[in-house]
Amino acid sequence: MRILFMGTPDFAVPSLQMLIDSPHEVVGVLTQPDKPQGRKQILTPPPVKTLALAHNVPVHQPTTLKNDAIADLLSETQPDLIIVVAYGKILPKYVLDFPRLGCVNVHGSLLPRWRGAAPIQWSVIAGDREAGVTTMKMAEGLDTGNILLVERTEIGAQETAGELFDRLAIMGAALLEKTVAQLEVQDMSGIPQDEAQACYASMLDKEMAVIDWSKSAHEIDCLIRGLNPWPIALTTLDGARVKVYAALPESGSGTPGTVLESDAKHGLLIACGDGAMRITELQMVGGKRMSACDYLRGHAIPVGTQFGT
Repeated sequence: MRILFMGTPDFAVPSLQMLIDSPHEVVGVLTQPDKPQGRKQILTPPPVKTLALAHNVPVHQPTTLKNDAIADLLSETQPDLIIVVAYGKILPKYVLDFPRLGCVNVHGSLLPRWRGAAPIQWSVIAGDREAGVTTMKMAEGLDTGNILLVERTEIGAQETAGELFDRLAIMGAALLEKTVAQLEVQDMSGIPQDEAQACYASMLDKEMAVIDWSKSAHEIDCLIRGLNPWPIALTTLDGARVKVYAALPESGSGTPGTVLESDAKHGLLIACGDGAMRITELQMVGGKRMSACDYLRGHAIPVGTQFGT
């Protein structure tokens, strides 16, 4: 088949690599425009672009798909199928209707749960026991199309969103391979989603990263893991920002945000609304990311100190 691929971040790379290695012809790749990154704001290509160019696959980076912006490209490439993996733009009807086999999306959740931009992170933040990937026949709504195939996996007790992201990217590529193979030999109309079970995974922002110590240790644990590697959960100490990269829920009680234990052997134990969190990895403002134990070897944080102030 002739396949046009649309994708942008690391999550899409294994799926594109699978298609490049397959007997199918990847007639082109659409990805987001290069963006400035880092302190020096260096213009950086998306991971999908880097992979495509390494395999001499034509790359297109339109700023919009509206108003027939890629109609000529579709006519030139004549794709039998369009594959979309974390592209970052909604496909207009003229794009959805063009390929004879339609458009298939690889989505990082168990649809209809967690439609939207950040499904993997929200599955961790919400404390879901399992996550997965879904291949979907795309429709005009946001992640509303019929479900084709699903693969499930348990979320590890201490798994971060970043770690789950990497696992689901590989799972997504394998599920896409099965989906494409089935599309070749049979009509796949898919199963309609249950709208009553749908929920939305909004984009992450730094405002949601502030830890509310009055919440339970379980909720805070999920937040810390769900916001790693970005934007990273944070709290404050004497008005200064403290990033919390890793922590473990434990038993304990006290005024929420209060340090219950503090030593260079075990780190910091901070009281929550229910239970406590042992901070194991942190970063003080202006400092380096390090283990809490290493930090405490050079900086005292007395028992009774209040975080979140």
